[in-house]
Amino acid sequence: MNDLCADIGYKSINHVGEELCGDHVDIVEQEDGSIVIVLADGLGSGVKASILSTLTSKIISTMMAAGLSIEDCVSTIAATLPVCSVRGVAYSTFTIIRLIRNEMAELIQYDNPHVILIRNNKVAFYPKTEIHIEGKTIYRSLIRLQEDDIFVAMSDGCPHAGIGLSYNFG
Repeated sequence: MNDLCADIGYKSINHVGEELCGDHVDIVEQEDGSIVIVLADGLGSGVKASILSTLTSKIISTMMAAGLSIEDCVSTIAATLPVCSVRGVAYSTFTIIRLIRNEMAELIQYDNPHVILIRNNKVAFYPKTEIHIEGKTIYRSLIRLQEDDIFVAMSDGCPHAGIGLSYNFG
């Protein structure tokens, strides 16, 4: 353990005209003082997306906090999420940031924009290992923490905001 501590904050913005947000953040502290932060984004928007993201973030954060592997988490998510009748997929993106005793950060990312690390007031590169679980490409990173590191995570709603208006999905 060291003298580092973490400030964690998040902001969710509802899709225009929706009362519920399709993103959900869950934060769980582990017995050893490590912290698991999960950002999930459900398919679409509104109630359906909110349910998908809440299920995803709750399942992953609970399983990771209990020490289960990412492989077990992804398998459980794939088996648990309802299948979209239109697209035919059970779908929720996720980003996991696990702060291990304020010494290391483990990043696990699936289909969200990659986490941005700001170190010494500059965007910093960090290595990513690509793993495949149940046909899904997951990126895993392990980063030694330094004072004043900032991690910025966002859902895939950020790059897709304005589709049909300002941006073209294709």
